[in-house]
Amino acid sequence: MTRSKVNLTYISNDSARRVTFRKRESGLIKKAQEITTLCGIDACAIIFRPNDPEPNVWPSQLEAQRVISRFRNLSPVEQNRKMVDQESFTRQRLEAMNEKVSKLAKENQHKQLTQVMYQCLSGGGFQHLGIEDLNNLSVLVSQNLREIDRRMDFFQRHHN
Repeated sequence: MTRSKVNLTYISNDSARRVTFRKRESGLIKKAQEITTLCGIDACAIIFRPNDPEPNVWPSQLEAQRVISRFRNLSPVEQNRKMVDQESFTRQRLEAMNEKVSKLAKENQHKQLTQVMYQCLSGGGFQHLGIEDLNNLSVLVSQNLREIDRRMDFFQRHHN
């Protein structure tokens, strides 16, 4: 059975919120244990519970202090190297999505021009194309011709 997508909103029901907190807290600590064991790295978790003056510290307060002091002993450049705040995270995701959209737009244009090229080869005209589309079509036809020439040269060299 697959899990359904969790709606990330505040849980207004007190008992449901406490149950969810306990489950998520234990899951987070379990993940910290797993990454420490599997990857051999130092990690700690400090979780402040509601209405509890003492935080839940994993694996221990002494070990957490050691990990934090090790982090603080790094140079500011090293400390900030992989840190991301919400704004920079959002900016990185936006840049990645813009690159993906740009790549997909180029692929889409290539597919459309290929379709136009095949229509022209089967007798259809290209009078409906503008100058930019005609230039792009010309580039595509030239690329295809170079690829055909390259393949012909390859087969002639290997089949003679």
